[in-house]
Parts: sequence; C-alpha cells; structure tokens
Amino acid sequence: MGLAKTEIFTDKQNEIALFAKVFGHPARVAILQHLFKLNACVCGDLVNEIGLAQPTISQHLKELKHLGLIKGNVEGTSVCYCINIENWIKMKNVMFQFLNQDMTNQHCC
Repeated sequence: MGLAKTEIFTDKQNEIALFAKVFGHPARVAILQHLFKLNACVCGDLVNEIGLAQPTISQHLKELKHLGLIKGNVEGTSVCYCINIENWIKMKNVMFQFLNQDMTNQHCC
C-alpha cells in the first residue's frame, strides 16, 4: 500500500481535505447536527439519538475532536461533548474561501 504523500500538498490543501473528510460520513454530520440542535454539552445520549453502537459513536467523536470541531469535558464518569465554536468558525471560513472560488474561464470544455 502506498503512502498518501500529504507532504507534497500545502498546509491549506491538507486542512481542507481533513475538514472534507469529517463531513464524509453521515454519522459525524448527524452528531454535529445533534450538538447544534441541543446547543449544550451532551453526555452519553448520542447512542440513542444516532442509532449506532457506542464504540462506533466513540470513534466518530474521536475524529471530530481530533480536528477540534468538538470539545469534550470529563464530568464524573462520562465525557460531555459540545461544539468548539472558535474552531467551527475557523473551519467555515476556510471552507467558504475554497468553495467560493468562481470559474474564470467560461470557455472550458
């Protein structure tokens, strides 16, 4: 198996790809939507809300947390998750700049 060779791309290109990856699974989209809907920290009811097994939910939470889109706080024996607003705004700005590019050559293909 070959390497992804991410080092040959710019930091911005890698950042955009990581953000796009996080939206590449509907479970992560559902988790984010649920966190926004509640507008509060969530402690453990994601399994019932999303409908996936706890280890699967945990893996998706790990991906979201790794990118900094959510943050988790330990409360007793559980971890409570919420949107990391500062990083969410940063991600929106990065993706907006990328997605807002316009075609300048209207005579292509």
